[in-house]
Amino acid sequence: RIILAHHIIMTFYGHWPPNDPRGTGSLDFYDNKFEPLGPIHHGRKPPEEQPSREELHKYHKQVKPLLNFPIFWLNDATRQVVADAIREVVRKNRYTCYACAICSNHLHLVIRKHRDSYEEMWAHLAREIKHRLVASHLVVGGAAINEHHPVISQRPYAVFLYTRDEIRGRINYAESNPEKEGLPRQHYDFVT
Repeated sequence: RIILAHHIIMTFYGHWPPNDPRGTGSLDFYDNKFEPLGPIHHGRKPPEEQPSREELHKYHKQVKPLLNFPIFWLNDATRQVVADAIREVVRKNRYTCYACAICSNHLHLVIRKHRDSYEEMWAHLAREIKHRLVASHLVVGGAAINEHHPVISQRPYAVFLYTRDEIRGRINYAESNPEKEGLPRQHYDFVT
């Protein structure tokens, strides 16, 4: 089957650990200290197996002290910094971006297949987002994010899209995602 596009999901540091009870893109622990919190379930768990809000909150409360850096959330200003980074990567690499949604702790992009693999696209995006957030002097836990602070989770994650219907479905999913957090729909000039 021919891949037509990628739905790239990027999670900001600490928000989706490798053994997250919702399921994960991880195949292995990048740090064994998370192992006691439960096994890895590769892929998103089906709706009937999703944890309750209370279970998820309890899990993240256990994760927080294990993290090497503080978690941060995006606000309108930092969301704009991330959008500017994505715009630059899309322009510079001549990607065709069908959808973009920048939420409080993750983002969604639907990007047409390109000479770059999705892993290369992800790496370009992650590098520029980190560069811009470091340059913005975003303060987290009382200190500005520096070059040592991971900004995006360590694993690339994408869904391959093979049909126009799958692309349209993912565009709709991405565009409606901010509304789940009470954010308005987003419109970016780099989205085609």
